[in-house]
Amino acid sequence: MRGCEADHTGMRRIHAVAAALLIVVSTCGAGWPTDHGDNLRSGYSTAVAVFKGLSPAFRRTLDGAVYGSPIMAGANLFVATENNTVYAMDPATGQVRWSRHLHTPISNSALLACPGNINPTGITGSPAYDPATGRVFFVTVHYDATNGVQHEIWGLSAATGAALVHRRVEVPGTDPKAQQQRAALAVDRGNVYIGFGGLAGDCGNYKGAMVSLKTNGQAGARTYVVPTPREGAIWAAGGPVVEPNGNILVAVGNGASTTAFDFSDSVTELSPAMQRLSYFAPRTWAFDNARDLDLGSMTPAYTSAGYILQAGKSGNAYTIRLGHLGGIGGQVVTAPVCKAFGVSAVTGATVYMPCTDGVSRIDVHLNGTFNKVWTAAGIPGSPVAGPGGIYALGGTRLYALAGGTGRVLGSIDVGSTTRFATPMLSGHKIYVGTTTGIVAATIG
Repeated sequence: MRGCEADHTGMRRIHAVAAALLIVVSTCGAGWPTDHGDNLRSGYSTAVAVFKGLSPAFRRTLDGAVYGSPIMAGANLFVATENNTVYAMDPATGQVRWSRHLHTPISNSALLACPGNINPTGITGSPAYDPATGRVFFVTVHYDATNGVQHEIWGLSAATGAALVHRRVEVPGTDPKAQQQRAALAVDRGNVYIGFGGLAGDCGNYKGAMVSLKTNGQAGARTYVVPTPREGAIWAAGGPVVEPNGNILVAVGNGASTTAFDFSDSVTELSPAMQRLSYFAPRTWAFDNARDLDLGSMTPAYTSAGYILQAGKSGNAYTIRLGHLGGIGGQVVTAPVCKAFGVSAVTGATVYMPCTDGVSRIDVHLNGTFNKVWTAAGIPGSPVAGPGGIYALGGTRLYALAGGTGRVLGSIDVGSTTRFATPMLSGHKIYVGTTTGIVAATIG
């Protein structure tokens, strides 16, 4: 065992001018403080062991299903359940160091005629850690007999679980019963960013939104609400992408309009003050809106080639120029690739995309063109990448794939997982949230 090392062979193709924009974990034992490891949602870490195989490490049954990605901060593994419970665990053994039950989760009976596909619902979006304050942020949902359905943001001490931030957070002008907080949280420069969408079935008065709150608990909340009569969810599981300059990129789902453009079915860039700066939408946005074929199902893939690679439910993929998203029909290149749901792993200008027919490697070139290199059939999960391996879920198994060819290098049973479950890498282990708790495997 050579331990943790930065062996990039066959994994990265980074243009020298843009290399500084790609944020990856680069020290052995470093954390994984947010979904896909960093605010660019690259899902790539050099701070893990070179792949040698997959072997069981531990399984722990918790008090509910785990929908969000586990994260690592300091010496703790953090896992949140749909029972609104947060666990801080020993990452080597899975022993619980502390836990905090925040609320009774909400049952489907308290929601709408189409109450979604999670029952009960508690903490769904992946948490995020803020090293400046030492706080881990989670969003809960519960039912209060006086105030009805409520979403709340919690900032817990990573060391003790003490509640240091706690306040209600809702989308203005909408019905909280119709809103779902599924997107991963992000923390950057004193702000915590929270995305909102709707429940499966798209019932009720909901609108997609991004909410920005101060990590220190002070006043200063700002909100961007998609200007559509209804829908326009910001729900992609990976949450917002935070660019190096602090601006936010989000994928927006189908909106209610098929006549006047309503800024749905788009990739939208927001300032930290939640002002819309730029956007891209396909020329087919009205057709996509009418048939639920939008871009909102995949978190934008931020590449070092100077482009975002974006796909969604239609089967088409687009390269969009960073810094100038282009408006309606403003893509650089479009081509059929796959239907994509979840979060990609990005190593420089190579994107491992979560296609419904299996993880696919897409290489993006400096002129904006792209090509599919391989597809790992039947392994559709949101992938992550480390030295020597791409890791993704398919059915009840976790697979390791060769980055160059897509060949299966190994697999291990992890049990039942949710559709958008995504692995988390740290040190010599990989962690997966399941419908009953958490599973860890050794990769070294």
